[in-house]
Amino acid sequence: MPLYKPSNNQPNKQSNKLIVSLAAIVIILAGVKYAESIISPLLIALFITAISGPAMFWLLNKKVPSGLAVSLIILSISIFFIFISSVLSSSFNSFSENIPEYQTRLLEITSTSAGFLDQFGIHLSMTELGKIFNLGKVMGLVGSTFHQVLGALTNLFLILMMVIFLLLELTCFRSKLSFISLNPAQTMARLGNVSQTISQYFKIKTMTSLLTALPIIVVLSIIGIDFPIMWGIVAFLLNFVPNIGSIIAAVPVILLALVQLGFLAAGEVALLYLMMNNLIGNFIEPKLMGHSLGLSTLVVFLSLVFWGWLLGPVGMFLSVPLTMAFKIVMDSNNDTRWISILLSNEEFSQNKPDALPENGDKP
Repeated sequence: MPLYKPSNNQPNKQSNKLIVSLAAIVIILAGVKYAESIISPLLIALFITAISGPAMFWLLNKKVPSGLAVSLIILSISIFFIFISSVLSSSFNSFSENIPEYQTRLLEITSTSAGFLDQFGIHLSMTELGKIFNLGKVMGLVGSTFHQVLGALTNLFLILMMVIFLLLELTCFRSKLSFISLNPAQTMARLGNVSQTISQYFKIKTMTSLLTALPIIVVLSIIGIDFPIMWGIVAFLLNFVPNIGSIIAAVPVILLALVQLGFLAAGEVALLYLMMNNLIGNFIEPKLMGHSLGLSTLVVFLSLVFWGWLLGPVGMFLSVPLTMAFKIVMDSNNDTRWISILLSNEEFSQNKPDALPENGDKP
């Protein structure tokens, strides 16, 4: 009879490995959170490069010198950012000056509505109504979000310098990565998949955001709402924020329409935003996106919360492409493919294969 029983340390080793991995993730997230002011401009530069890369390669294929191609792209980006920031800043300043007048009118409307409801036995506190219908707080939320985004863009020179060097590096980065990789074909396929997916997402999202913003500008101008161009730009930018972006864009405009022109105009504006968001979000965008997004609705919402907490408004704007990139990277390895499956919006049958293929392709 043996004097001792051999112990199985395998479960302990797996537990220790899991604990170390979780601790490493926590430390990395804490570092990212602490270095938000540095990482946010870097992420903006990386995604601008991902969007601008195809345009630069198109110019290079047309025999345009690389220096001139990069200069044209940087000039276009600069004009876009300067236009957006100048219009938003001037419009927000003008709107802020009129907020006291708007708020007084809004309180008068709420007081009249409370008196009307009181006749039917519905008693509402004006103090509570004042807290709910506070145009200053609503615009403060929208304004603070955009001021933080514009604050990240105040490092525009740093971002543009990053973009310049990243674009110049693109021409030789593929050859470098292919040279140092153990499996060049697979590595380049993964890189191309990430780049193409993110670029496709931004192209489609930009197009659908324009389709949302332009009718809003036209209709608000016809109705007579103040600052229609500002609200169109707000709708364009917030359309990049999944789930809640369109709601945040609509609320202040509806309140402003109520203050300026009354309940009928507010209803028209609400109907306008509802129609545009349903048409774009439920019909046009899914048709254009197809299965390229590949993320479940719950994952999209949780990624918005997570990246927004980690990187602020910049993380909210980039939550979907960041999560898509993470999903693609996880899908490229057999050991982590289960994470990609959990993040996807696909349905899987119970009859799964005995083993995942070893070549990195999907089953």
